[in-house]
Amino acid sequence: MLTIGVDVGGTKVAGGVVDDHGKVLASNRKPTPADDQAGTRDTIVEVAAELARDFPEVTAVGIGAAAWIDAAGSTVLFAPNLAWRDEPLRDYVTKAVGLPTVLENDANVAAWAEFRYGAARQADDSMVMITVGTGIGGGIVLNGALWRGANGIAGELGHIQSVADGHPCGCGRLGCLEQYASGNALVRFARAGARQEPDRAALLLELSGGDPLAITGRQITEAAQHGDGVARDAFAQIGYWLGVAMADLAQSFDPQVLVVGGGVIDAGDLLMGPTVRAYHDQLAQRDRFPVADIRAAETGNTAGVLGAADLARRM
Repeated sequence: MLTIGVDVGGTKVAGGVVDDHGKVLASNRKPTPADDQAGTRDTIVEVAAELARDFPEVTAVGIGAAAWIDAAGSTVLFAPNLAWRDEPLRDYVTKAVGLPTVLENDANVAAWAEFRYGAARQADDSMVMITVGTGIGGGIVLNGALWRGANGIAGELGHIQSVADGHPCGCGRLGCLEQYASGNALVRFARAGARQEPDRAALLLELSGGDPLAITGRQITEAAQHGDGVARDAFAQIGYWLGVAMADLAQSFDPQVLVVGGGVIDAGDLLMGPTVRAYHDQLAQRDRFPVADIRAAETGNTAGVLGAADLARRM
């Protein structure tokens, strides 16, 4: 059975035809007209329709969007980086493309891709995934199915509280995990460290032209890979908070596997090392019981297409 997966982000709409083994047989992409609600909707239709014409045996379309989706999986309630507000996207695409359509949040789609084809593919019951990018997202699989919650917005793991009365978060709360373990947090920690200990941030400051406020995530990764002390400390800090959160999730859900995904995992052991150490330190008293392994995500940039296509196959 062939299905189409469409990954909708702030800069691109990427589509692919996927078989039931997770192989992408064909793909395409178009720029996202992010400020144009109708234009974004129609770009999704164009991407899906082109693939459907080339593969007439396709049976359904899955869409993963960086947005909050309603409990029925039919309407985009709000998309922070797109123009959508209360957009009935599923039914529009179904009618325009002529194929049954599934609509889901992008982090849930990525989590499902990892459960089916990636780091948790050996699991048959449960997985929790945290995606670490500019912010933090997440997805939860329980009893072999994506857990969406009563209102369709489960898995907002970036907004569990890490520090009481901590840094203000864009969600309106204080001390959310997103403020301590995201790509933005990595940059904030590195910039603060470079101001306080410039001698230990020599390479990092060289890469940023001597200006701590000009430090970027890519520069932090490069500097850390070459031994810069402040850069490595920044990764250690976000890894610590990520490991603490993972320990909480292990005790809340007792999943078979915990997965770390998102762009920041390209840093490899710089992130995963301190994350795993903090996780095991937090669970030191549970040594009589098995706990989930932490694994790095494996599906990478194809996660959105793979996960959306497989969810469409299961509608």
